[in-house]
This record gives sequence, C-alpha cells and structure tokens, in this order.
Amino acid sequence: MAPTRLTAWLLNTGHALDHMFLLIFATAVGAIAADFGFAHWEDLMPFGAGAFLMFGLGSVPAGRLGDLWGRRRMIIIFFVGIGAAALLAATAPNVWVLGLALTLIGVFAAIYHPVGIPMLVQGAVRPGATLGISGLAGNLGIAAAALVTGLLVKYGGWRVAFVVPGLFSIALGAVFAWRVPIETEPPARRKPTMREVPRSVLMRVFFVMTATAITGSLLFNFSTNGNGELMRERFAGIVVDPARLGLLLAGVYTVGALSQVVVGRMIDRFPIKRLYLWVLLLQAPAFLLAAQATGWGFYAVAFLYMVAIFGAIPFTDALIVRYVDDRMRSRVAGVRLAVGFGVSSLAVWVLGPFVKAAGFETLLFTMAAIGALSFVFAMMLPADRQLAGVVAVRA
Repeated sequence: MAPTRLTAWLLNTGHALDHMFLLIFATAVGAIAADFGFAHWEDLMPFGAGAFLMFGLGSVPAGRLGDLWGRRRMIIIFFVGIGAAALLAATAPNVWVLGLALTLIGVFAAIYHPVGIPMLVQGAVRPGATLGISGLAGNLGIAAAALVTGLLVKYGGWRVAFVVPGLFSIALGAVFAWRVPIETEPPARRKPTMREVPRSVLMRVFFVMTATAITGSLLFNFSTNGNGELMRERFAGIVVDPARLGLLLAGVYTVGALSQVVVGRMIDRFPIKRLYLWVLLLQAPAFLLAAQATGWGFYAVAFLYMVAIFGAIPFTDALIVRYVDDRMRSRVAGVRLAVGFGVSSLAVWVLGPFVKAAGFETLLFTMAAIGALSFVFAMMLPADRQLAGVVAVRA
C-alpha cells in the first residue's frame, strides 16, 4: 500500500532535513573555527568526519530494524533523535563535544535512507518519479543548509543554526507519530511482491550499486562539504558577503535537485543502464572545467557538475526497487549505504588537509578521475533485457 500524501510529505521533508543537518557544520565551519580560536577552517573539518562515518555504518542496523521492527517507529526515532543531537551541538563548549554531537547527528541521520526511502516507494506505481521527488526534497535540504545556515549564522550565530532546525525536526517527529498510521506488521513478515531474481544477476547489480555508491558518495561529500569555501575562493574580490554566497550556492543546489525529478521520470520510461551512463558521462568533463574556472564562469560550471552529481543519485535506489523485494529493501539498502557512505566519510576527513596542501584545483582533478571510475563501474550493469522474466507481483 502506497503512503498517504501527508506521510509522503513528512518523509520527503525528513529527507530534506537529513541532508541539511549533515551540512550545517560544513556551511558554518568558518564561524565555528573563529569562535573556538582556530586560525584556519581546514583544521576544524576532521571533527565533522564522525557524522559521515556513522551516517554510513549506522545504515546496517537501521535497515535491519526497519525491516524487522517497523519503518514507522524508526522514522519517529530519526526525527526526534537528530533534532536532539543538533541541540547538543548548539550547546557544545569545545570542539570535542561538538565532534561528539556531530557524530550523534550522523547516527540518527543514518536511519532515513535505508528506512524512509523504502517506506516512500512501497507500492508506488511509478517508483522512478517518486524517487525523483524524494531526491529533489533531499537536495533542497542541501540548498537549505547553504541558504538558511548562512542567514542564521549571519544574524544569530552558528549555535542558532543548529537550534532552529533541531526544534523543527522534533516537532515533525511528534506530527509523524500522531498522524501516520501504525503498521499492521513489519515489512519482513509481508508476502513477496516480486519473483526471485537470478542470484548471479543480483550479485552483479549489488556490486555495481555498492561501487557506484562509494564513488558517488565521495563526489557528493567532496562537493557539498567543500563548495562553500570553494565558492568563497573563486569569488574572491567579486562577492564576499556570506549570506549572498549562501544564496548563490543554494541556487546551484536547487537546480541540481530539480535534475533528479527529470531523471526520476526518465527512469520509468527508458532503459536504466543507458540512462545512467549518459548522466555519469557528464561528471569528469564538468570537474575538469571547474578546475580552471573562476568568478561567474565557475558559477556556471558549478551548475553542470552538481547536476551531474545529483542526477546520478536516484539510480542506486531505483536499482534496489527494481531488483529487491520490499520485504528486505531496508536491509539491502543499509548494507549498500554502509559501505558507500562509510568509505566516503574519508572525504570529509581529508577534505580540509587535502585542500590546505594541494588546493581546490587538484581536488577537482581528483573528482574528475572518480567520476570516470563511476562510468566504468556502471558499464557492468546487466542490460534491461536480462530482466525479461522478472516482473512485479502486486497485491
């Protein structure tokens, strides 16, 4: 049974908050570094790595609990837990407590993707379109991190940038508990909705999903955690106001987010492998152009590389919907996310030291190489004709 409109709205809003919370620190890092007496923002970035490490590793138990215990309960824990962790971050007296609070944000943020997305696409007639809207919501959260955090830091300080979304998330958790119907049984106990996929095909798809999750998450973390300072560098002497820079960056993220709606609808209409390859083909050239661009020229290229990054995101979830029965989607997604996000958390850890030692130009060249590797991995996907005998069995 597909979720109600209210449930879908709450889940999509949760997706936006999930990504927003993970990027509040990266957006406000300059102000936080100054407050705690750090001369360079790069030296503070490793304290945010725990959030992204747990964002990955926590996906396995979260996915398992979502299938075996119930997705509704887990989403309530997500809303309340991540909000409370943000309030802890706002009260941190030093960087070590802040690092612990950010790690707790990662623990609760890990719940959403393996639990919320399977709950959202459950029973969906056009899962690609549903995933596209979900992707739009998630990436609008990234845009909100750039815009809202920039404004809150400017007018209230970095601590307020954690307090406001923290309280909002807790309030949404209360609404979710009040209005979303209780599940009659957890997903693992339901009847199968798909015929069995050949094991060889399933293992091949799982390898591609995991490999592209790693490369895609590396690009995602490098870009979303570094874009704020990268834009500040490339706009030096042109735009210096942090709120205006946040607004410009939010525009890039919003356009990138809209690409997911387009891609999601196309997934329902065209062969998924061919479409995936075309999107990935954009990544390496876009990063190579960005490495050489400055000012408004860089801004134009930033739209291109963020569209290429965000446009690739719906494919991994679409593959899970296409190949994995709903009874175990949260567990499969959890394992895939744990590997992908766990490895890519290194991007947050090394971002500051890497840029400090080699500069953003070298980082963008490295990202171009990662994008090319994503294309190679996606080439290994089986063609759609190999799924001719695998059809949904809907109740």
